[in-house]
Amino acid sequence: MALKSFRPLTAALRFTTLNRPEGLSKKRPERSLVEHKHKTGGRNVYGRLTSRRRGGGHKQLYRIIDFKRARLDVPAKVQAIEYDPNRSALLALLAYIDGTKTYIIAPKGLKVGDTVYSALQTDSNDFRPGNSFPLAVIPPATRVHCVELLPGRGAQIARSAGVSVELVAVENGQAQLKLGSGEIRLVNAKCRATIGEVGNGEHSNRKLGKAGRNRWLGRRPRVRGVAMNPVDHPNGGGQGKSKGGGGRQHLVSPWGQLAKGFPTRRRAKTSNSSILTRKNGRPPRGKK
Repeated sequence: MALKSFRPLTAALRFTTLNRPEGLSKKRPERSLVEHKHKTGGRNVYGRLTSRRRGGGHKQLYRIIDFKRARLDVPAKVQAIEYDPNRSALLALLAYIDGTKTYIIAPKGLKVGDTVYSALQTDSNDFRPGNSFPLAVIPPATRVHCVELLPGRGAQIARSAGVSVELVAVENGQAQLKLGSGEIRLVNAKCRATIGEVGNGEHSNRKLGKAGRNRWLGRRPRVRGVAMNPVDHPNGGGQGKSKGGGGRQHLVSPWGQLAKGFPTRRRAKTSNSSILTRKNGRPPRGKK
């Protein structure tokens, strides 16, 4: 089992459930595929706080991942399945015939010793997890991940643990993708996608158990707006829980934007034309 519970020797262990996938490599990451990761603490180049509740955390090295899969018709062997501190998914270390090594997002079912490759065309039904093809040659109803939005840009859709996208159909050079939210959108059929779904699906079932583990991840405490003073937040104030304040009014952000049910997507966004069905089952705004 990937999920591990602990004997309640301490108060925190009583509620802790961690994700420990089997078969992970215990070696250090490939030295040529890591680089230093600079942390901002949520501040921009002027030192002003632009993303709240960030800071601290353990030091991390960024793993360079091959999201483009541009090496065509060259088989690669899976040497290891590794943990990545920068994302929920696991990584697969690939070794090509010429000795080149790369990281890819590890799909569900991929094991050490398996062979994967990337191609433009395929004559066989070799649609196994980890192989990468253009959407135009993948059969409909196939579950895919690491999908490009523009040909050659690199994977942008379905990269988190346990997620995948369903290829509905390919018509007139456009592929219809059904996302996990229920949204159906159009993507150029020349865009690449990887067969299968992302592994490490148990990641969402973990329980951190204590506040300190959140701090190790670089997440600082989150204070509710209703617990603040009126000078600090629109929902603050009131003598306890009151009708005029304390959260009994419409909940908003510190800058006044509605927090529940208010659509934040711009009506004039360029990619709106690529959406056939929104996640609520309705057509895009402006279409009937």
